[in-house]
Amino acid sequence: MSLLLVLNFMTDLSFIDWCVCAAYLAVVFGLAIRSARGQQDNEDYFLGGRNMNWFVVGVSMFATSFSSISFLGLPQRGAYQDFSFYLTILFIPFVITPILWWIFVPMFVRLKVSSGYEYLGRRFGPPVQKIGSGLYCVYAIGWMGTMLYAVALTLQTVMGLTEAQYFWALIGIGAFATLYTVMGGLKAVIWTDVLQAVVLGGAIIAVLFLAVSRIDGGWSAFWSIASEHNKFQMFHLNANLLAPENFTGRNTVFTAAAFGLFMYLPGYAVSQNMIQRYVCAGSLAGGRRMVILSAVINSALGFLFLLVGTALFAFYSQPGGDGLPAAGLAIAKEDQILPYFVSTQLPGVGLVGLILAGLFAAAMSTIDSGINGVTSVIVYDWLSGKELPLRIGRILTSVLGIVVIGAAILVPVLGDTVFEIIGVIAGTSLGMLLAIYLLGMFMPHVNLPGVLTGLSVGLVCLALVWILTDIPKWWFGAFTIIPTFITGAIASIFFPKPPESALENTLFRGSKEQKV
Repeated sequence: MSLLLVLNFMTDLSFIDWCVCAAYLAVVFGLAIRSARGQQDNEDYFLGGRNMNWFVVGVSMFATSFSSISFLGLPQRGAYQDFSFYLTILFIPFVITPILWWIFVPMFVRLKVSSGYEYLGRRFGPPVQKIGSGLYCVYAIGWMGTMLYAVALTLQTVMGLTEAQYFWALIGIGAFATLYTVMGGLKAVIWTDVLQAVVLGGAIIAVLFLAVSRIDGGWSAFWSIASEHNKFQMFHLNANLLAPENFTGRNTVFTAAAFGLFMYLPGYAVSQNMIQRYVCAGSLAGGRRMVILSAVINSALGFLFLLVGTALFAFYSQPGGDGLPAAGLAIAKEDQILPYFVSTQLPGVGLVGLILAGLFAAAMSTIDSGINGVTSVIVYDWLSGKELPLRIGRILTSVLGIVVIGAAILVPVLGDTVFEIIGVIAGTSLGMLLAIYLLGMFMPHVNLPGVLTGLSVGLVCLALVWILTDIPKWWFGAFTIIPTFITGAIASIFFPKPPESALENTLFRGSKEQKV
């Protein structure tokens, strides 16, 4: 019912726009029905039977990770700032992917985990397994809520929704994503993510070419205006490496490293929705191929999204233009620059429908993966899972969809932009979780009391930083990962060594992983 109310608000869309949106939603629903066929147990529902094609999973991995910050945040960066954030995106292929290839993917594939937090149970015992899955659930619910909030906010700009209509839009999109996830499980998530990746790419390419076509002088004028204003600049660094602006500035090299190491790396390494993908191909070779494919697509589309933002800057800055729309005047927030441009400059050509489809894709590829991932850790880590009837997983998935809708209403209090909100959530929850994995894999002497001590210190450090300082939010992860790791390693010295059974197959094995 709520989805129908959302569609009723779209009265200003042309017939072509309606067709594009309707076709996209119909195909998504059809993929969910097809994916539900033949599912017999939780292995099928949460892990795709461990026989999914690596290429398809790799594209899905891109859609899940990239869309959560791409559709709104990257054009905003390109329009109002420069290309400095592309340095952060390049951390994915050049830093994060090698770490995943060498350390994390082999570990999860070798252990044949259903929940990634089974590793923590084997290494430290059930209490840490439940803590790990709990930290992931906090992250995932906030992460999904952020994207649902972002897409509803953008619909408000595109269609001029009232506050009441905004909330119905939020509920409708969340309900639709929950519905097809309940029906098809991980297979539905992966196949709809592939569709969503194609829609995202198609939408942003279409906007890029049409935006440049609106610039007097076309591509040459675009490059000229962008170069004149240093829009392609990537590196900002004071010659004095210890200068405060190197760490607090939004666009510095150190800021890019903070985003890459303390937000992106934990999200790729220890979140269940990614771990599901590493193991669902069934082999180490497949898992490694998919992380490379995802990194390549991330780099390419990240460049295009930033380029679109730069094209919008050039359009609004050309002679006779009024400059970029000001937040609070023409748009509510800078994040809305892309839909504002499309709705005001390119109406009636079907592009609004394509942008809306891309916007749905951006939200749904995040929500479906997160809901399925959270449900899987509840089933496997808290309900001892594999023997539970499949209907229990579907009921839990439905309940989590409602929780995510509630989270979407609350997340705006965490920050002013999508980037800031996700940075807070990832840095605080997944930062501590990554520290536990690193302790378990690289520190054989670390034990349960040491980990619990490290987590306590990490929480205290985070609270102090949040309450007493104005340190930028992208550094929050450093104040959870580093204190947790160091304290956990030191505190473990004062307690008995872990039993040999806890170290079997749970330590990093270096070159031996190649034989997995």
